[in-house]
Amino acid sequence: MGFIGSGYIGGTVARLAVEAGHRVVLSNSRGPETLADMAAELGPRASAATSGEAAAAGDIVVVTVPVKAFPHVPAVPLAGKTVIDTCNYGPERDGHIPELDNRSLTSSELLLRYIPAAMLVKAFNNIFFKHLRSLARPAAADRSYLPIAGDSPPAKAAVTEFIESIGYGVVDAGPLADSWRQATGTPVWGSPYGPYSDEEGRPADEDTIRAALAAATR
Repeated sequence: MGFIGSGYIGGTVARLAVEAGHRVVLSNSRGPETLADMAAELGPRASAATSGEAAAAGDIVVVTVPVKAFPHVPAVPLAGKTVIDTCNYGPERDGHIPELDNRSLTSSELLLRYIPAAMLVKAFNNIFFKHLRSLARPAAADRSYLPIAGDSPPAKAAVTEFIESIGYGVVDAGPLADSWRQATGTPVWGSPYGPYSDEEGRPADEDTIRAALAAATR
């Protein structure tokens, strides 16, 4: 697993991945030396690198950066790879992007313009990082579900297998054009897993996630 961005969500996914037996290569915009402590904490399955090196190393690569940083995501090493997009658009942080403001594109479709040869899947963008950490379960009755969206069936299958390996079930939310259903402020964003004030969160089953996706409006 390669990580372009290693903040709250990226770091949490990386930790769950290591615990599930995956190897991870971490990167951020500040250089691998700034991730030495995180890599050491995660143990021998983790290492730090440049974003280009992380992109090249991963069988699956997680892009978890501000939307305004999309132009800096390394496109060449991501060609032909399955890429997980965890990113949410926030004009207060990213500045106003006309295609996103007028809803002619989803943020994932915008990212795909910068990495057109990648197989992109939207995932992990709808859950608070502390809930993502605490709600991971083995196959059990109280396993929580996460929505994914994408246009490539093989990429969706690979991402589903990975998400299941770290303790979650998956709901297919459709193509990238429908990924707005899991964007910031939609019914499936945050709420199914409980309030931020409850750091443990609450399980959200498959039916809960499907109903939340169906309730989304634009």
